Amino acid sequence: MKYSKIFLYAYLAFAILFIYDAITKYMANGEIAYPSIFLAATAVFMFFFRRKFRKKYDNRNNSE
Repeated sequence: MKYSKIFLYAYLAFAILFIYDAITKYMANGEIAYPSIFLAATAVFMFFFRRKFRKKYDNRNNSE
């Protein structure tokens, strides 16, 4: 389960990178980078989804 914690925070790192990419494209060209925003939102969603699933899995293993 140690790897799941690493990948859990990797989602946040990718979200930060995609947000940075969207901001730099907006500042440079004035265009909104919808794919970067979509991928950042997906990465944040995956972070919370995987965290909830991991906690549920850990609680199930501890109760048995």
